[in-house]
Amino acid sequence: MARYMETLSIERGGFRIKVPESWWEFDVRPESRDDSIRRMVGERIRQRPELAEYRDTYTAFLRKAAADAWKSGALYCGCMAEAFGGDTPITGSVTVSIVGGRTAAGEPLSTDPQTMASQLSAREAKKEGDAWRKVTTVEISGVGPAARTYGIEDITVPDDALNRTVRAVLMQTFVPVPGQEGKVALVAGSSQVLDLADSFFDIFDAITSTFRFAE
Repeated sequence: MARYMETLSIERGGFRIKVPESWWEFDVRPESRDDSIRRMVGERIRQRPELAEYRDTYTAFLRKAAADAWKSGALYCGCMAEAFGGDTPITGSVTVSIVGGRTAAGEPLSTDPQTMASQLSAREAKKEGDAWRKVTTVEISGVGPAARTYGIEDITVPDDALNRTVRAVLMQTFVPVPGQEGKVALVAGSSQVLDLADSFFDIFDAITSTFRFAE
């Protein structure tokens, strides 16, 4: 993972975040994402010909990540897709979305980190291999406290008529948006490489720690 020490600063409307410079970022709009991904994969393989055997795997992963990001309303989607000498590429993604909600009475939901953490549900694994989720709060330098969940979770496949799920490493951090009642910036990191869960938790935490609201 040493290659991920170099970072690239990404700025969008209202926020900025740093990601490893080797990660992929692309247009997630349906009308243009396939062409964007195809060009990006082609360029990466020209730079690193040893990745050519994974072209179809990378393309399929990036298309799914882009589609999921679009459906969730993400303002940013960054993806890791690398080969470290194994038979299967290591993949993961980070998205940033602005989300909000209201109570049944129409009032904005509380974005106080402690209140949010008390309302988020933890889950204990009853046996080895079960899904689990922990709830906590973290302090982001320059931003303040935020509620967080992390664990191995079963995520519903978007727009799947059978309500199928996929198991993934998942970390979600809910950062209150200053001056906007009921709104949080949701920084979500996920990977289906379960054997590297602890490493991905470290990566997602490091990326999230760079999140800042733009002036």
